[in-house]
Amino acid sequence: MATRKRASGSSDASAKPPPPPLQNDDSLKAKPKSAEAAPIDPPIAPPKLGFILKFSALFLVPYLYLIARHYDIDWELKRSILINAGLSLAGFFATVKLIPVASRYVLRRNLFGYDINKKGTPQGTVKVPESLGIVVGIVYLVLAIVFQYFNFTADSNWLVEYNAALASICFMILLGFMDDVLDVPWRVKLILPSFAALPLLMAYAGHTTIVIPKPLIPYVGMEILDLGWIYKLYMGLLAVFCTNSINIHAGLNGLEVGQTVVIAAAILLHNIIQIGASKDPEYMQAHAFSIYLVQPMLATSLALLSYNWYPSSVFVGDTYTYFAGMTMAVVGILGHYSETLLIFFLPQILNFLLSLPQLAGFVKCPRHRLPRFDPQSGLLTGTNDGTLVNFFLRAFGRKTEKSLCILLLLFQAMACGFCFLLRWLLAGWYK
Repeated sequence: MATRKRASGSSDASAKPPPPPLQNDDSLKAKPKSAEAAPIDPPIAPPKLGFILKFSALFLVPYLYLIARHYDIDWELKRSILINAGLSLAGFFATVKLIPVASRYVLRRNLFGYDINKKGTPQGTVKVPESLGIVVGIVYLVLAIVFQYFNFTADSNWLVEYNAALASICFMILLGFMDDVLDVPWRVKLILPSFAALPLLMAYAGHTTIVIPKPLIPYVGMEILDLGWIYKLYMGLLAVFCTNSINIHAGLNGLEVGQTVVIAAAILLHNIIQIGASKDPEYMQAHAFSIYLVQPMLATSLALLSYNWYPSSVFVGDTYTYFAGMTMAVVGILGHYSETLLIFFLPQILNFLLSLPQLAGFVKCPRHRLPRFDPQSGLLTGTNDGTLVNFFLRAFGRKTEKSLCILLLLFQAMACGFCFLLRWLLAGWYK
């Protein structure tokens, strides 16, 4: 979270400067180039690739083990997953290379911010490039489109929904970047994902039924319930929630991207477990479809995290949070595991419930609901604002920004682990 500073050239445009006085020929000679050159912003700090390697190993090792050794997955399906993983790896390196280039361009257009959580220190006066989520979004879309060449044929049943999913994600990236540039009010932000989800909702041809939990079957009188248009309404609301919940659970270096990486890793593990435990081709393809969309997002997000981790060299902007939320909503809908996805989003749900009084206008809501930073000690103190960040500071005491972010990401990982435990405990009894 950062305050954005824009160039103020428009207000002075109408006031024309007075004509210069007459000068002789010697005074009209060109000045040396060194005197005319505009000041150049210093390059951003290099990516923290060592941290990313250690962080990604925590989930990549079990994920690759499940694919290669634990489950006997059909070779054609495994081949598609590995091709997608190879493209995602290429996307990681492309994103790492492109972020410094894009940073120079956004700084030229005055799309930068100052880190509020470092105010009063030398780092708090550094211009931090903003809206770098646009790089992740563009690389992701290129990878997802190129992957169609290797996996889908013209008559593929999944091609229409795959392209509809990409259209929704692309639409959300556009709206997110528009928000970064125009600074859209909160009331408008809440409904933007509804428009972005329209391509997916219109192209969705899957079932609109839900499986009634076994303990409730005697009371409902049926095992399968067709919700019809209500199911599509639920899909749209899920897209709105996932997108905005990532956006409001923010304010620390690395938190927005970090929580996305943790949830994406849990989604990949869930999909592989479901593929390995099933013999239904349609069910397996639905979860493979989810993997095809999540692997590129995870790879490009890790590249962005290498620059966004504390101390952050770039800010991700609403472009990234909207993109990440919409992508995870899309895979949850088309993979038919929205219940599991919502449990993965448990910290975001808690943050939303804490934020609801302020978002609804019952309690005064400041522009930046951030903790207070003490430049002398370098510690953050929780305020009374209704966010999970402030709640953790009030509950566990003052912390540095880095340690607080790590604590929140551990809580995110625990929520995902709780979801896996819950599915294992309720297997065969709940559904």
